[in-house]
Amino acid sequence: MLKAEIVEVRRFNRLVTLRAGALDNHFLGRARPLGASRVLYEIGSAGSDLRVLRRRLGLDPGYASRLVATLEREGLVRVERALGDRRVRTARLTAAGRREVRQMNRRSDRAAACLLEALPISQRARLIAAMDEVHRLLRLAGFRIERVSPTHETARQCVARYFEELEQRFDAGFDPGASLPAEDRDLVPPAGAFLVGSIDGEPVASGAVKTVESGVGSLKRMWVAEDVRGLGIGRRVLEALETEARGLGLRVLRLETNRALVEAIRLYRSAGYREVARFNDDPYADHWFEKQLRLPKASA
Repeated sequence: MLKAEIVEVRRFNRLVTLRAGALDNHFLGRARPLGASRVLYEIGSAGSDLRVLRRRLGLDPGYASRLVATLEREGLVRVERALGDRRVRTARLTAAGRREVRQMNRRSDRAAACLLEALPISQRARLIAAMDEVHRLLRLAGFRIERVSPTHETARQCVARYFEELEQRFDAGFDPGASLPAEDRDLVPPAGAFLVGSIDGEPVASGAVKTVESGVGSLKRMWVAEDVRGLGIGRRVLEALETEARGLGLRVLRLETNRALVEAIRLYRSAGYREVARFNDDPYADHWFEKQLRLPKASA
């Protein structure tokens, strides 16, 4: 990484905190730390599980607990424990908290309007377009991939969204029961692996690999959320799955896909997968691909 790049990022950060009003304790209303105001905002009208809130904001558990406790003492939130699991705590806004958030939104709107009004109309459009691009790239900077159990809540959520998309995109819809199975037991080591990609705790991608015969694996459940496509997330998940496959002792990876999934087909071809003859009877498959995995280079 170049020193000049680091200098530029720091220069950008300083200007953004100044223009956004982050240095003003009264920017969002009462004289409270910006972190506490952000927690209040993120709890939202529906409330939030404190574990999810911490992941979304990237907060240390102790610091997050102190912020929530302060908001609770101020009468802005109340914390409830789940009946079935006392370890699960949910923060909800009180009536005073909802009024505070409405005031914060009004102040934020005014600050944004003042920033835009300082520029000619043509430059406002350039700024908004640049902000959109920066927002997408900063989200990508928070992208993480982890191996999880296929029975984990986030894994189930990803698979459900994947199936919903197939139902919408396939000409005749999609019935999971009619496709080739990927049992949970096949997607955990030493037989396979299930990966979830998330941004600030929100699952946005998934993929799995399972062993089908000695040295040969199959890719399954490759999915990327529509709002983060075009950022290279699919390729990063694919590369992570190939790494998992090597760790499982697999030397060949195969996959089948439907002609409607043009983005996936383009990704596979660009990643070195070659189209081969049909090797299974998946009723939804139109294309079959295969790739020989390179062994990792031995260290000297």
